[in-house]
Amino acid sequence: MKHIPVLIIGGSLVGLSASLFLSWRGVPNIVIEKHEGSALHPRAIGFTERTMEYFAAVGLGEKIPQVAPGTRLRRAVVESLAGRWIRETEWTPDSAVPSLGDRVTPHTGAAIAQDKLEPILRARSVELGSQLEQGTELISFEQDADGVTALVRSRRTGEERSIRAAYLVAADGASSAIRETLGIAREGVGYLRTIHSVLFRCPEAEHFLERGVQQFEIEQAGVRAFLTSYGDGRWALMRTDGQALNELELAPFIRACLGKDYAVDIITTGQWEMAGRIAEKYSMGRVFLAGDAAHQLPPTRGGFGANTGIDDVWNLAWKLAMVVDGKSDPALLDTYGAERRPIGWLRHQQTFARPDYAQWLKSPIAPQPLFSDIAMELGQLHRSAAVIGAADDLPPAADPGHWAGQPGVRAPYLEMTGPAGRLSTLDLVGRQFTLFAEASTWIEAAARVCAVTGVPIVAVQIGKDADVDSDQFRLRFGIASAGATLVRPDGIVGWRSVGGVPDAHAALSDALHQIASLHGV
Repeated sequence: MKHIPVLIIGGSLVGLSASLFLSWRGVPNIVIEKHEGSALHPRAIGFTERTMEYFAAVGLGEKIPQVAPGTRLRRAVVESLAGRWIRETEWTPDSAVPSLGDRVTPHTGAAIAQDKLEPILRARSVELGSQLEQGTELISFEQDADGVTALVRSRRTGEERSIRAAYLVAADGASSAIRETLGIAREGVGYLRTIHSVLFRCPEAEHFLERGVQQFEIEQAGVRAFLTSYGDGRWALMRTDGQALNELELAPFIRACLGKDYAVDIITTGQWEMAGRIAEKYSMGRVFLAGDAAHQLPPTRGGFGANTGIDDVWNLAWKLAMVVDGKSDPALLDTYGAERRPIGWLRHQQTFARPDYAQWLKSPIAPQPLFSDIAMELGQLHRSAAVIGAADDLPPAADPGHWAGQPGVRAPYLEMTGPAGRLSTLDLVGRQFTLFAEASTWIEAAARVCAVTGVPIVAVQIGKDADVDSDQFRLRFGIASAGATLVRPDGIVGWRSVGGVPDAHAALSDALHQIASLHGV
């Protein structure tokens, strides 16, 4: 029987991201994926600024092209692509366009089809030590107090074998057999309708993208559909009126939506459920749900589907690494669901409060304050035992410019100059614990805590290790000159001391022990 610290079931976007993040943190893992490669019909295409921060951290910054600054996803209601364009629609009604003057991240997001992104993730994962087993399916699993035993089978040879893992990550999709086996229920708006789609090539239609609109709602007599471009000559057309598409109807349906008899090469057809379902638990024992297994959400202009799953496994990876390495008590893993499920539910509510999907509900959800995309990506609040001092009156999300380094939010982005040249806070956080402080007493305390606990802490003394306007630093981090901020390995502020304390070593040690559930607490 093969033994591995982490077994991942599902090798699509979220499973591959989990493997990549774990391997980057030095955690051996195996990915079991029943298919031989990526799905012929790509799904996700839009990847957010936060997702690109993760991918840049693990060495993929130059391999995934990003969109131009200021680019936003635009959608129009049209009779057909070549026909009358009726109006442009907004994702968040009446929301102000974020100012580009105050940068909150160096990344702009990426528009890359999932079937082109997944090979990049696979290659990097294998380079870092991941084991990917494609064409292999999970037959069954059992867990006990010490681990999980999974029975898997090769779809090519029929050979069955067992794998023993300390932990299992279920990234096996919305119909997750693992979640069902565990008996974890889901809540939300539920099933709304089945969407039938066709993927095709049509180079002649590419010039319509020159007006800056990438998505189109087709409204004409007898036809309701949604058309989007993958930016590489491929288009996905989805019938939204609840009717199926048979082969005889495909060509005339495509022509009706395009508005002209363009040459079309049909690649494949497919279907998916428009639904909203959030798992009531994100873990049970040694099994963790991630991606669609945890939260089934339709594709949105805000990227609330795939990106939420990638967020999940970025959050989970550092916690698994700490526990597998023996530094943290397994109680740290309880904070995964505590932090991620409220965010999954928030995204469910945000999705179905917006016009794109509110129109399909049988009854409207309770009125929701609508948060901007940048607030949802870079300004969400995390609450759990791994966050100290998140005040009760804080909102679940806010524009990053409205935060001031409060515990539970992403560490502020701030450009600096170091001994080797220009850098930013993003270059200093995201792998280990990072301490930011101006006073040397905190830097000395970090060295002592690191020596005693064995937990690496990158201690950054402002004015020495990093040169930045001190007033700006204090404003963005919400601390005084004598204060300090401790950032977790996932880039979330875990704790801060607004001002000085009598015993910096004791204060920092206590904070680290609580955030990381270090043994002995």
